[in-house]
Amino acid sequence: MSLHHNALETHDSSWPGPGGPQDIFAKEDPDWPLPRIVRGDDIYLFDEAGNRFIDFSSGPVASNLGHNNRRVIEAIKEQAEKLCFAQSRVARTNENIDLADALAQVAGPGYERAFFVSGGSEAIDTAVKFSRQWAYARGELNRTRMVSLMPSYHGGLISTLGLGGDEVPIEVFRDMTVVSEKIDAPLTYRPPEGMTQEENEDRILADFAETLDRVGPEKVLAFIFEPVGGVASGANVLSNRFLKSIRQTCNAHGILMIADEVMAGAGRTGSFLASAHTPDGKPDLVVLAKGIGAGYTPLGIMLAPASMVDELARLTGYPYGHTAAANPLSCAIGLAALQETLERDLIGNAARVGAYLQQQLMGLADECPVIGDVRGRGLLLGTEIVADPVTKRSFSGEISAPDRIRRIAFDHGLTIYGRRTNNGRFGDALMSSPPLITTMEQVDEMVAGFGAAVKDFMDEAVRLGAKIG
Repeated sequence: MSLHHNALETHDSSWPGPGGPQDIFAKEDPDWPLPRIVRGDDIYLFDEAGNRFIDFSSGPVASNLGHNNRRVIEAIKEQAEKLCFAQSRVARTNENIDLADALAQVAGPGYERAFFVSGGSEAIDTAVKFSRQWAYARGELNRTRMVSLMPSYHGGLISTLGLGGDEVPIEVFRDMTVVSEKIDAPLTYRPPEGMTQEENEDRILADFAETLDRVGPEKVLAFIFEPVGGVASGANVLSNRFLKSIRQTCNAHGILMIADEVMAGAGRTGSFLASAHTPDGKPDLVVLAKGIGAGYTPLGIMLAPASMVDELARLTGYPYGHTAAANPLSCAIGLAALQETLERDLIGNAARVGAYLQQQLMGLADECPVIGDVRGRGLLLGTEIVADPVTKRSFSGEISAPDRIRRIAFDHGLTIYGRRTNNGRFGDALMSSPPLITTMEQVDEMVAGFGAAVKDFMDEAVRLGAKIG
């Protein structure tokens, strides 16, 4: 089967009756109907017409094990026949205990406790509520303020949208959420003109100190960050130097650090926790989701130190939960996914194959000058698209590079995750984050398809009047 095909020719552009797919809630776009995916295998997805697509970004950076993993599927069958549900507030389950024990071993000292929910947004919300309950129980009643980075993303709940660094949703929900204090993210590709990366970090660290002085450090609960970003920053990597200084400041004022590893965790960056790459900036709490369930079940996790959890249990406890918290079926699936990841050395594979993928994508820049930067760690990479690689100028608002390349890529057999955030204020990036099972040979196939899609985009942009270079 040819990889190059027009997947859109076989699909209607509207939904005529009641019901319908989830995407009909999104902004109507009759010129670009989505393919109807009917099965998956390895790193590939197939639509109803038999067209094959490489899952170039693991969906929204979730399908760490690819599709049709037999070990996980057998675990689903076995657990479904045994026990699918038991409420964690009234019963304990072996599946909950087994996954928590396994996570504590692989995460290491300081993360002995695990709280399970249904996804990343819930897990971020849990980390914030847990932090507040801990401070409240200790008598630190004024600690209610949060600090985060601009740009960033921390979930889609009303309670988490205000934490994120994307002004578009914040504008809609500003009066319904608590917006955190924001400091600039130290973007490695876009430091202020004339500044080195270290000088830019120092500028931001000074702003962090000024923010604490203005708000009052005794009122700040936590600093939340992504060690390696997602689509909001195009996989921007925070340095050990930067996070070490943040850690020292937080320690001095009793402020917690929360690492949002919803995308970066579970082995994707070449270590189980992305925070392991920055040991001097070790967070108090870590949030995992997406890859920890590997796309086979909705699963989110807050990892916390036993010292915090046990102290809080003696004081007030953490009395909040969710219906599906520590769901035994999801826990069994998560354990199977974790065992598969560890036993097949997929974390090591992410490091090796990720380095090769980054090298190959950067090699495309010679043929595709709109590729300005490829950054990230392991198999969590972002490819930034620019109109001019010298000035780093982005395409105008009329040409949304992430949307156009994502659509064109379908015709070259790739599904890609990417969207314009902050109306392009911080650049435009696409996630290059295939499953952790990806081989070197499959990377070559991906890069060929991606390069063809980018070249088609360049031709289209020129036809629309854009100046490249």
